[in-house]
Amino acid sequence: MAKVSSFTVSELRCYPSAAGRKLLCPSRFHLARLCWTVAAIILVLAASYSSAQERRPTENQVEAAYLYNFGKFVTWPAERAMPTSQFEICVLGKDPFGEVLDATVTGENINGKKIAVRRLSSMQQVESCRILFVSSSEEERLSTILEAAQRLSLLTVSTMKHFARRGGDIGLVSQNDRIRFEVNRAAVAKSHLLLSSELLKVAVKVIGEPGS
Repeated sequence: MAKVSSFTVSELRCYPSAAGRKLLCPSRFHLARLCWTVAAIILVLAASYSSAQERRPTENQVEAAYLYNFGKFVTWPAERAMPTSQFEICVLGKDPFGEVLDATVTGENINGKKIAVRRLSSMQQVESCRILFVSSSEEERLSTILEAAQRLSLLTVSTMKHFARRGGDIGLVSQNDRIRFEVNRAAVAKSHLLLSSELLKVAVKVIGEPGS
């Protein structure tokens, strides 16, 4: 019988769905020990093995899992409370995920709200978003995007080079063939967002702290 593997991020254990495209994660886990294992985030996704050979997940699958889990550790200002029953993760610009992000969040929820993924072509469509993934295709207008996102208290995330240093909230970075993340505390504060201290502890870099 084929071996089915999981990847562990501290107490987070994510298992592949039968279709092999979705990382199934429990809704609660302890990030306190994530710092011990995130350095060894060898995420092995198994769906089906034709020759008993394990396959590592793609970067997009790991990044999609991060996007989903970030939402659990952010508090939005009260005035941003949404009457809708959905928690929206939005992708602005050219979508690098395809169906991977949709597969990751299908059937999941954050604070009792069903997660929905929306693809946007302009900032005029972001009003109901909570997390905004800024595609690299939007680099030329990044400053304008970040200014608008801060006014709307959106959590901005991107794989764009030096994203956090350029004023984004969370930048996904590749380090030793693993996906890690950086946080810009000043940018988060300007967006009137509160990040869990446990999330900050496991960031590879927190910009705004001594030595960063």
